[in-house]
Amino acid sequence: MSNPRTITVAFTGASGMPYGLRLVECLLQSGCRVWLLYSQVAQIVARQEMDWHLPGRAAEVEAELSARFGAAPGQLRVFGREEWFAPPASGSNPPDAMVVCPCTMATLASIAAGLSQSLIERAADVVIKEQRKLVLVPRETPYSAIHLENMLKLARLGVCILPPNPGFYHHPRTVEDLVDFVVARVLDQLGVAHTLMARWGEEEEGR
Repeated sequence: MSNPRTITVAFTGASGMPYGLRLVECLLQSGCRVWLLYSQVAQIVARQEMDWHLPGRAAEVEAELSARFGAAPGQLRVFGREEWFAPPASGSNPPDAMVVCPCTMATLASIAAGLSQSLIERAADVVIKEQRKLVLVPRETPYSAIHLENMLKLARLGVCILPPNPGFYHHPRTVEDLVDFVVARVLDQLGVAHTLMARWGEEEEGR
């Protein structure tokens, strides 16, 4: 791939860390460049949900995940929470798309309000103003009227709200199957090819 697409991925402190980590893995395997951002609370969630010690230093995360997923040199870049000179912070160097996965309701509300109090919020604001694809994968249900109003506001701006609600028509057998279903939907929104699951009707055509 001579001109790989650049996707910003952000982990926030919501339940759903397995989706985010699997998404990063699939994007790197597809040949995309990934700019990874993560919040302090995401470190707690990573430990709680995956028994993963997500380091506080961006350089350590970059080295760990690059080795774990076999990323090419420079394919994965990880930025600190206050790294305001990072490429995602400016509209002069926007990514092709951004995914916040998982996305807290606080992060969603801040994006809807146009706040930029963290690098994650600023990066999302840049993606919206530059009219690039933004996908938000919110935390588990239920949602209050406030949450839904914020989602509707963003959806009207063209933001994709993608709750991690897996289907069961593909007969999942493991938790990994359910994770892959959601990640596949995210990759579809990004236009990234994958083979995580069969397309609707493909199994019948192959019989």
